[in-house]
Formats: sequence, C-alpha cells, structure tokens
Amino acid sequence: MGSGALPQGAQLTPIRHPSPNFGPRRNGARPDLVVLHYTAMQSATAARDWLCTPDAQVSAHYLIAPCGTVWQLVDEEMRAWHAGAGAWGPTTDVNSRSIGIEIANCGASPFAARQMTALEDLLRSILSRHAIPPERVIGHSDMAPGRKIDPGPRFDWRRLARRGLSIWPDTAEPGDFARDARRFGYPPDAAPDRVLHSFRLRFRPQADGPLDDTDRSLMADLVARWPAALS
Repeated sequence: MGSGALPQGAQLTPIRHPSPNFGPRRNGARPDLVVLHYTAMQSATAARDWLCTPDAQVSAHYLIAPCGTVWQLVDEEMRAWHAGAGAWGPTTDVNSRSIGIEIANCGASPFAARQMTALEDLLRSILSRHAIPPERVIGHSDMAPGRKIDPGPRFDWRRLARRGLSIWPDTAEPGDFARDARRFGYPPDAAPDRVLHSFRLRFRPQADGPLDDTDRSLMADLVARWPAALS
C-alpha cells in the first residue's frame, strides 16, 4: 500500500506491510511481553514508511492508525527492533521476548476511539495466542525509564485494565517504593526519579512533586499482586 488514503475502521485481519528490520529471536526465546509505543510522527503512514525503511533500523510487529487500520510489519515469531536498551524484571533482551505495537499518536493528544478499539482487539488475539497474562502488557516507558516516555500520559491504561488487557492498582499499606518498584519490574539500575516519573506516567499522570504515600501505596499493591522480579 502506498501513502494514499487509509482504509476506515479496524481490520479483522491486519494489513501486511512487511518491514525488513527484524531478525530471529535469540536463544529460542518466545514472546511473553507486549510493549506499547507511540510513534511521535506526523502521520500513521509516515510512521509506517519509516518503520519499513532499512536505514531506520527500527520496526515493530504492528502499527495502529487513528482510524483503526492495523498493519502487521513483522511476523510475531521474529524479533522486531522496537524496544532498545532496557529491562522488565529479569528480562534484558526485551526485543527477543516481546511483541511491539506502535500506536500512531504525537504523545500530547488523546488516543482515538477507533484506534483504542483496534488495539483491544489486537491485544486479545495476541494474549490468547501466546498465553501472555495482562500484567505482561507494559509501556516503553516502563522498561526504559528516563529514556522513553511512550505511550505517554494521555494513554488510557485504566480502560485496558477494565477489559482484562492490562492491570490497574488499588491502594495498599505504603511500602518501600524503590524496593517494590524493582520487584514489580522496573530496571534496578534506573535512577529513582526516573522510575517515579515512569510510574506516574502510567498510573498517576496528573501527579507532580516528590514521592508521596499514594505512590508508595499503589506500588505496594502492584508488587503484591504482580511481581516480575524476585528482589
């Protein structure tokens, strides 16, 4: 497909638009994570074309346009180049263990209704196909605090959680935020202020100021129910 008009509405079967930017998953790894991104580009077609340009050296398995169109750029059994440096729990080669979904958005605008519906349909099929639990759906900002901020503060994580496609915390007795963040999955070498920023992007996007008991309480609940690391 060229750069003309997009089909309107979510596709039951994603449109194939192959990217050359992929390789084999390393050491026999299989996907057990889904990483969500936003494109931060002018249009969905511009993002699609960039992700399919050899010189870009980046890609994702899927790209979702605001109108709900879904393109598959890389086969799920292959290693797309979407995550870069970072970690989630003990997983350090995130590309080999994940499926990457790019969502066309500038980062400052709400995500379109058709786009979110398409994402939900896609996530349901991926999680079912690979037996991935909802706590293993994370943002790029989760695995790379300070380096990445996508899918950003306008992304509706709570909506995904209500549909069983992600998670959302309740309150608990406040604990040690840094320790709990490491056990929940945030990289242990990330600076504390960056971890707090990434946590708030996802779970408290309106919060500001220093670490507080609400942060500690929500993180304590997250790690009690969904720990990704042992320590």
